[in-house]
Amino acid sequence: MINPFARNRSYVFLYVAVWILIILVQTATLNYYQDIDLLAAFSDSVVFNTILAIIGFNMWYVLRFSVREKLSTLDLIINHLLTAAFMIAIWIASGYFIVSAIESEQAEYLEFLNSSLPWRAIIGVFFYLLFILLYYISLYYEDLQQKLKIEARLNNLVKEAELNALKSQINPHFLFNSLNSISSLTMTDSEKAQEMVIKLSDFLRYSLSHNRNETTTLRRELENTERYLDIEKVRFGKRLKYISHVSDLCLEAPIPNMILQPLFENAIKHGVYNSIDEVQVELSCEAKDGFMIIRLLNDFDPEATRPKGEGIGLQNIRNRLQLLYQRNDLLEINMGKIEFEAVLRIPIHSINEQ
Repeated sequence: MINPFARNRSYVFLYVAVWILIILVQTATLNYYQDIDLLAAFSDSVVFNTILAIIGFNMWYVLRFSVREKLSTLDLIINHLLTAAFMIAIWIASGYFIVSAIESEQAEYLEFLNSSLPWRAIIGVFFYLLFILLYYISLYYEDLQQKLKIEARLNNLVKEAELNALKSQINPHFLFNSLNSISSLTMTDSEKAQEMVIKLSDFLRYSLSHNRNETTTLRRELENTERYLDIEKVRFGKRLKYISHVSDLCLEAPIPNMILQPLFENAIKHGVYNSIDEVQVELSCEAKDGFMIIRLLNDFDPEATRPKGEGIGLQNIRNRLQLLYQRNDLLEINMGKIEFEAVLRIPIHSINEQ
């Protein structure tokens, strides 16, 4: 793992700038408060702080090694104590010999240098603790970000698995009905049976090709829904009448794929199936208040036995919308005396961001 200060150019410049500032401040302090010659003060500051900056930068790799080894608390403390003592000793020793050689003729400065070794050791401890703190914070932040990425990836996998499970419940439900109808038609009307097989094939091809792509345009979704209606018209004939009022703006809007077919299936099951008269299924769409509002209205016979509950189709739609948008108010069911209305509200901005 790369050193936090070397991850991008800005961090490198910041690291260098901080040490340049420390060098200037220490130079001024030694010159003004300790009455050290300006050149000697500058040499002292440059040598000691440059060595300390280099040691501090490389402490990251020592820390990464100790973390990777997963030492116990006692071993970790001992490791830090030994590392601190070794690095401070190297810092002071190397700085002392270099600056002594540079300022060998400055007796006053050399006297100050010898007397300053204890407080330099204290400064070394302070900087060691500071570097360790910064590096541990960086490690904690990196681990946290990594865990968040893994958690997000797992949530996406779970979400995709749940959506696929819901869709797999929808497709067989329709498929069984269609196969039963085809089975009956093969004995009464072979041409209609062949037509139904072709349309069913197109419908399933669309469904299977979108298993991993959770959105499509309303235009394509309606094209596939009309295939479904064509199949059902083979079963119900003139009893099923479909009317669509959809603007061009709505047609190009994104929508979760295979979200409309269960609504039409529900309308046919509870409207057309129990009626001997013509039943009208009407679709409309409008964009309003940040939502694409899709309404599906169908007639039904009030004297027919009403099924209990909403059925698996509508419940699956609610579950899919909850998974996609984290909202449970996007499907509304209104039942009148002779009409059944399903209102689907798709957040336009949310789905555009997916």
